[in-house]
Amino acid sequence: MLRYHHSQIHNMASKPGILTNWPWEPLGSFKFVIVIPWIAHSIYTFIWGERDPVYYIIFPFALVRMLHNQIWTSVSRYQTAKGKNRIVDKGLEFEQVDRETHWDDQMLFTVLVYCIAYFIFPMASNLPWWRIDGVILTAILHAGPVEFLYYWLHRALHHHYLYSRYHSHHHSSIVTEPITSVAHPFAEHLSYFTLFAIPMLTTLFINKSSVAALYGYIFYIDFMNNMGHCNFEFFPKKLLSYFPILKYLSYTPSFHSLHHTKFRSNYSLFMPIYDYIYGTVDKSTDATYEASLMRPKESPDVVHLTHLTTLSSIYQLRLGFTSLASNPQTSKWYLYLMWPFTMCYMLMTWISRRAFVLESNTFNDLKLQCWLLPRFKTQYFSKGQKLTWNNLIEETIIEAELNGAKVISLGLLNQKHQLNAHCELYIRRFPQLKIKVVDGSSLAAATVLNNIPKGTNQVLLRGKFNKVAFAIANALCKKNVQVVVLYKDELKELEQRVVTKGNLALSQVNIPKIWLVGDEWDEDEQLKAPEGSLFIPFSHFPPKKMRKCCFYHFTPAMITPATFMNSHSCENWLPRRVMSAWRIAGIIHALEGWNVHECGDTILSTEKVWEASIRHGFQPLKILTSQG
Repeated sequence: MLRYHHSQIHNMASKPGILTNWPWEPLGSFKFVIVIPWIAHSIYTFIWGERDPVYYIIFPFALVRMLHNQIWTSVSRYQTAKGKNRIVDKGLEFEQVDRETHWDDQMLFTVLVYCIAYFIFPMASNLPWWRIDGVILTAILHAGPVEFLYYWLHRALHHHYLYSRYHSHHHSSIVTEPITSVAHPFAEHLSYFTLFAIPMLTTLFINKSSVAALYGYIFYIDFMNNMGHCNFEFFPKKLLSYFPILKYLSYTPSFHSLHHTKFRSNYSLFMPIYDYIYGTVDKSTDATYEASLMRPKESPDVVHLTHLTTLSSIYQLRLGFTSLASNPQTSKWYLYLMWPFTMCYMLMTWISRRAFVLESNTFNDLKLQCWLLPRFKTQYFSKGQKLTWNNLIEETIIEAELNGAKVISLGLLNQKHQLNAHCELYIRRFPQLKIKVVDGSSLAAATVLNNIPKGTNQVLLRGKFNKVAFAIANALCKKNVQVVVLYKDELKELEQRVVTKGNLALSQVNIPKIWLVGDEWDEDEQLKAPEGSLFIPFSHFPPKKMRKCCFYHFTPAMITPATFMNSHSCENWLPRRVMSAWRIAGIIHALEGWNVHECGDTILSTEKVWEASIRHGFQPLKILTSQG
């Protein structure tokens, strides 16, 4: 595995050169409108005109390329989360994700070039699907002129003049992802595409081109680019032993990864032969390849168990679309167009019976992993599924213990009352269980208590009462804060669980401006709240925001410390670098070495867990309100 050198961390170009920005940058997310006329014309000619595959394949091929890149990104993130065969240990951060968010610019550029070239060059029309001599010539021209010229262009880009103006943008990413491969300024990409045009134009001008040669060459470039930046090694060692010449004809992910960490070695495009010829192969290339290939998956200290929420949440996971995963979960209209993929995935969730690694982080020498149960929120409420969820959680607890985890925390509906109670029974049946099960109720309650504005003397408690609600009510009553409810049956329920009953009251006329809300309540009741009211949820899911004149706090969560590494995706609807209290609770449990479970009816001291969280660097998440 590789360690990066702090002296070689490069930021974005400090002196941006000419043609740094892409021409359509002012259009923002509307940049794809520039290809709409071409798409319309392509569809028209396909239906009513002459069907030329060279032309009508352009746009379907662009979609295939996007899918191809997305598959590489998802697989890469999954593999690096597990740790198996990972090359570079440094974590990804939001800054890198933002920098690489326009990875599709180069695809838009290729579409435009292909469309324009089709009309400029008459010989580009009506090409055959396949010509073996053209394919062979394309391969020869790539291995010769393209690879040779790229090698020297790449070395030139590392000269301080060009590097500071262009190439440093790409090298800002020490740890790479597949889409890092196309994160370049426009001028740099223009120079690369000029080289790639050599085989395509040559075969075109001598009438030896074909559909396979034109589109297959671009697909080859995409595949090799993605492979070289995926940050996990998988190139078979046996293949290299059977065919030693491959060492010179194809790089491996670890080969190019060394270029990003060592900087002045391994310059070749895809074929390392020119590095060997000119003596620029990094001395640790073979050792890095061997070490990465033999690296086992990581054993986590803490596992957090979560699940899918809405149908579109599959695209907003860390393994989904990077631009969506790096921002709080919101509804996007274009995700509804993905319904065929969504339905296929939903069918797969009914078949899959195992949690898988979604994310990995490090914090204070702890290795943290987030595991995902492939189930949607709606599936947790399906009739007859109680036994299924119980078994799934049991199996996941066992698997986490076998993987060496010391603590497993339960997130979202994995700690529904019946599931949580079952966990307590399960723990009693297996007292030899070493892993500690934590539902995080104490920290969730502590977070809500600290989100209540200072000086508050009255709050309204709404929603289904659970042990978090009871802990909040007890703590508030002890502080002489009046806890108000709307209905008599709720008052009776609280009186059975709250010690200081004198501070419980039934709402009469004046409704408090501080609302503590949970699940299963009539959200239309928000209309009863006075203007300027503050809604603070104590549940996993946020309430619907129905009042523009009121304020809504986040679900129980805290800001992570700066030393919390590999933070590049948002947890559901929470902001960047913010983590739910239930997830933090498992980390604190492990850091403090508490040798107890927190599940079922058991809840730890809210003051104790809050003090520990603050001591370890987690900070309260505040919002701006009229109450301050």
